[in-house]
Amino acid sequence: MKGDRVEVVIDTGDGVRTYEIDATRAGRKVEVSTVRGVVEVAEVTRTGRPVRTGRFMQSRVVALVEHPASDAREQPDETAAAARRRRQAEAMGQERLL
Repeated sequence: MKGDRVEVVIDTGDGVRTYEIDATRAGRKVEVSTVRGVVEVAEVTRTGRPVRTGRFMQSRVVALVEHPASDAREQPDETAAAARRRRQAEAMGQERLL
């Protein structure tokens, strides 16, 4: 469903890096699967065709956080860019600076 979002935090050896996969259009959703040591996060259409895919080594994944679309409906007046800045600031513990 549009608004679904998955965050994947990866250990890079000298720190961590965060990746986001979003369901960007109506009718699309984000699916997560783990097969043979690989975590795959894919944005798929209604028919199941993958549009964007991210693959990560399971041993390097620190966290995988799924955010359902219902979170976006609670704040309809907030633009997508403002919501992304707010999420990034909260993740860094700087929500008071916004």
